[in-house]
Amino acid sequence: MDIAKKYQQEQVISFEVFPPKTVKGMQNLISALTDLKKYNPGFISVTYGAGGSTREKTLEIALIIQDQLKMMPLVHFTCVGSGREEIREYLEHVKKLGISNIMALRGDPPSGEVSFTPHPDGFSYASELVQYIRDIDGFTIGVAGYPEGHIEAPDIHTDIANLKRKVDAGSDFIITQLFFDNDDFFRFVDRARAAGIDVPIVPGIMPVTNFNQIEKVTRMCAPKIPGTLTRALEECNSRDDMCQAGIQYTIAQCRQLKEHGVPGFHFYTLNRSGIVSAILDAL
Repeated sequence: MDIAKKYQQEQVISFEVFPPKTVKGMQNLISALTDLKKYNPGFISVTYGAGGSTREKTLEIALIIQDQLKMMPLVHFTCVGSGREEIREYLEHVKKLGISNIMALRGDPPSGEVSFTPHPDGFSYASELVQYIRDIDGFTIGVAGYPEGHIEAPDIHTDIANLKRKVDAGSDFIITQLFFDNDDFFRFVDRARAAGIDVPIVPGIMPVTNFNQIEKVTRMCAPKIPGTLTRALEECNSRDDMCQAGIQYTIAQCRQLKEHGVPGFHFYTLNRSGIVSAILDAL
């Protein structure tokens, strides 16, 4: 069963991981995934480094998820640094390995570059990549959505129009960027539906358990940080208290989303299982 069909039948729990840089990191990742398997995730997504820097490691982890852990992988793939023929060869290889779910992204610029430059024979936008993958056939395609608008979009209406192009090109579901204010997600879904976007829109959830995380995600994608979350962390007297406050905030966030009938939850795990497990056990 592909991911799109899963969303039609049940509320799907899924997790995102990234390729670690060390042997110890890989061991820790496999241990975390083994722990998270008990929640019967619909799939595990594996990210793709800037400029395709982790392409082979991404595929290696996806095969571990599929062949050893017996879970469904969702492989990230970007437009960065690849021409059409190279993209086709890679995707045909992925298909032969039995992987049929692709997260199609424009991607971030390679390390050291500040703006996106398309490959001379590649693509400038994720919608073009989606169309190319759809023409290859044999894949279920996910794309990214941005509840507060993509940082490069001039306004939310332009961003919704861009999302509509990705869906019209052939994407099957949308996973959002992380957010901390559910009202932003609800408004985003309403705008998407009004624009004619009818595929599942899945909230991306990242538990924040300390101020260093807030600083990191703010640099990455500039999400709104609600005062209720900031105050909850500020009132803590220890790191453990701060962690528990962040967990409780995410539990409340997920409960409200669940009441609104979201098709699933996609957790950005940071390759760890403990915090996500605490949240899911409470839910």
